[in-house]
Amino acid sequence: MSEMDISDNRRAYRNVAVLVAAQAILGAQLPMIFIVAGLAGQTLAPNICFATLPISLVVVGSMLTATPLSAFMQRYGRRAGFLVGTLGGTVGAAVGAWGLYTASFTLFLIGSLLTGIYMSAQGFYRFAATDTASDAFRPKAISYVMAGGLLSAVVGPQMVKVTATSMVVPFLGTYLAVIVLNVLGAFLFAALDVPRPPAPSAESPRGRTRWELLTTPRVAVAIICAMVAYALMNLVMTSTPLAVVGCGFTTENAADIVSGHVLAMFAPSFFTGHLIARFGVERIVAVGLFILAGAGGVALAGTELENFFIALILLGIGWNFGFIGATTMLAAAHAPEERGRVQGMNDMIVFGCVTMASLASGGLMNCSGGDAVEGWTAVNIAMAPFLALAGGALIWLVMRPKPATRPAE
Repeated sequence: MSEMDISDNRRAYRNVAVLVAAQAILGAQLPMIFIVAGLAGQTLAPNICFATLPISLVVVGSMLTATPLSAFMQRYGRRAGFLVGTLGGTVGAAVGAWGLYTASFTLFLIGSLLTGIYMSAQGFYRFAATDTASDAFRPKAISYVMAGGLLSAVVGPQMVKVTATSMVVPFLGTYLAVIVLNVLGAFLFAALDVPRPPAPSAESPRGRTRWELLTTPRVAVAIICAMVAYALMNLVMTSTPLAVVGCGFTTENAADIVSGHVLAMFAPSFFTGHLIARFGVERIVAVGLFILAGAGGVALAGTELENFFIALILLGIGWNFGFIGATTMLAAAHAPEERGRVQGMNDMIVFGCVTMASLASGGLMNCSGGDAVEGWTAVNIAMAPFLALAGGALIWLVMRPKPATRPAE
């Protein structure tokens, strides 16, 4: 390793530590919101089919802000962008809390939309980890940052148990706790040391256009696999609290299952980067897609508590391999001057599909059958065509003839 690589990695180690802490502390708000938003939506929505609309609007907010936030970071730096994210999380939770207090579904939805600003910013933690990392450290840096979600997987659901019924208005305490997390977590970014990208000059390389990037095979397949892994995870996870409670179990059971799921999402991150370095990114993504299919199979096999636990754990592991693998593939497929363009485009597409999955989740769960079991079955059957799409794209990438020179393909 060269002296430059060593210097870069020293800075990268510090940045990874900051981002791991941010993922752990600030990231706890997303499992908290995903556990309670659908249940709160059932009590506030004029039609039960719209119960998961608050969760969907979190993802809509993330999709809408991904491109402008990426461009903002390209101009003003990662720290400024991440502070904007915590501001969005704070304001979103405050508006959501006001919606709960006044029993206004409209205000609750607006708060959810604003929370999406935080979700969008959190999505860039994994890319920020690569900004100062050497090529060899890059997949490990992504994995370590994602591993920070382990603590959020424990803290978030446990905070729900403590706060969900702590006030007269159900779930109001949970949203107030989210405000506190955002305010405290914002101070972490004072220690982040990612250089602001230099302002482009007339002589600076411009890189490929969005269309040229999107038609680059490796970029396209990375986006497809990330999109499918994240969308299917969201499709099933969004429905899980409704399915668990609908099948006769308690909110505490649902919180425990989501906690196990989020642990499974992030626990493999300690070794996912090493597996990618050893076996190749394509193999790890393929294993992730296979595990996601297994999650659907277990969910379809029954609605006992153990089925929910095993299915959601497999769902988390499959997401980890598929999403971290796709992120690593994308990070190595573009030049530095294309960073803001390709990362914003990637997250806009990914979270756009996650939005559709989240919207479909409530409809499939509540309005596609006569009871919770039929709705849960419909949710899991819906995974199949998308897994086929991602698997086919990955096979095509591996089997296609390799060009003589491979710039970023």
